[in-house]
Amino acid sequence: MTAALQLPDKQDWTVDDLASLPPDLNYELIDGRLILPSPTGLHQILGNKIATALEQGCPEGYSVVTDYSMEVDRRNEPRPDVVVVHDSVILRTPAPIDRAILAVEIISPSSHWRDMHAKARVYAMAGIGAYLVVDPVTFDHGVVLTESRISDRGDYEIVTSTSEAFETEKPFPIKINLAAFTALRDKYLAAQDDA
Repeated sequence: MTAALQLPDKQDWTVDDLASLPPDLNYELIDGRLILPSPTGLHQILGNKIATALEQGCPEGYSVVTDYSMEVDRRNEPRPDVVVVHDSVILRTPAPIDRAILAVEIISPSSHWRDMHAKARVYAMAGIGAYLVVDPVTFDHGVVLTESRISDRGDYEIVTSTSEAFETEKPFPIKINLAAFTALRDKYLAAQDDA
């Protein structure tokens, strides 16, 4: 039997406070808020499929990594579901976010606002040029991918939002078949209804 995790009663965490956490605990720190994610199986499957799609065009000297802690500042240490980082930081954790060129988040029922707004702000302030958000939970018609790029103002501007085939050339060539993601999601929804 595992003992329950006892966390300090804090409202505003910093990266210094993270040293007191168990080393194998998955966490994120967003705007001083400690988050202990517990993703669904669908979330993890989509993350793996997105990582595989990104590897096809990933530029030389960069690698695609899932669930990787990124060093931003004293109040932020996000863990993108998928991130493309320079090979020079692959052996570090957390890795410096200024070596990332693309971050991807997959929305969970409890993470919509955080992924669309709070993390987007953190990633934009850190200078990640491209940000993809994959939403398998909000829309009945299909899984939706929203692509944002950094604007001249330093925030993200939405470039496209689609539930069909997604293609872009920035920051490198990417193709993602969202119809296949929707079929996968619907398969799991049907299995849930049969249970």
